[in-house]
Amino acid sequence: MSTPKKILIVGSANMDLIMNMGRLPAAGETLIDDGGVAYLPGGKGAGVAITFSHLGVEPHLAAKLGADLHGQKLYSFYKDAGIDTSALLVDHDAPTGLSVILREGNGDARTITYPGANEYLSSEQVIAAMDIEPDALCLGFEVPFPTVLAAAKVAAGKNIPIFIDASPASKEHALEKLPPVEIFSPNEAETFTYTGIMPTGTDNSLRAALDLYRKVKCRHLVIKLGARGAFLYDGRHFDLVPAFRPDKVVDTTGAGDAFQAAMTLAYLENGGKIKEAVRYGAAAGALAVSRKGGAASSPTREEIAQFLKTH
Repeated sequence: MSTPKKILIVGSANMDLIMNMGRLPAAGETLIDDGGVAYLPGGKGAGVAITFSHLGVEPHLAAKLGADLHGQKLYSFYKDAGIDTSALLVDHDAPTGLSVILREGNGDARTITYPGANEYLSSEQVIAAMDIEPDALCLGFEVPFPTVLAAAKVAAGKNIPIFIDASPASKEHALEKLPPVEIFSPNEAETFTYTGIMPTGTDNSLRAALDLYRKVKCRHLVIKLGARGAFLYDGRHFDLVPAFRPDKVVDTTGAGDAFQAAMTLAYLENGGKIKEAVRYGAAAGALAVSRKGGAASSPTREEIAQFLKTH
């Protein structure tokens, strides 16, 4: 298939508050640390959309912001980043979503997210966004599951390929109600939530994949294993795509979004060659962690091509 012209992303849009520190405070402890603080565009839906824009595709973001300063700043950022904001809505009662990311000196990070306006993105609003007739639909679970399900059903009825980043996971998600999707992609912790099996090795990864494949109607299951790579399963065969070792790790924020968007685009362009697509996504993720800036630092096509030449 040729390069898709329009991709609709239904997902979250947050402001990220990132705090760097040597260590986390203990319970009851007040800790002063001048490691730095930054406000950056966040949310998995927005992160995927930004990466698509960097890769030269026209992303349409269906999300919801609050009528506040964070919402205004994010809206302007998305416009400047080349994202079509016609389906980006404003809620006048709920604030813009906020994620607080506490990053320790050893690179470990902990995140807590207040969803805010993301919780009020409705089925009717995303169904209306489908009127653009996108070439593909990308979904995440940081918005209400009924909203995700509604968008997926409309896309399936129009034979629009569907790609799901299965984050965050919840046992309440009725995965069996989803229509057939191209790629369903959880990470290790999310796989455990959905299956009760931690994909710690090949045997456990395959057991988890078999269980999840019975729940989700997907052409390809891609379980993201962090530094170990990604475990692939298509109902008949499994494979492991190793992760690239990045030249340096500066900021892991947004690496998953870069992986998801790059993998999706490569899959659409190469005619569904999943292993090649996952490798392309892994290259994008490795580049994303080597620089500061979260989603805004996601790589271009040229940067990914150069990386793949040397790795």
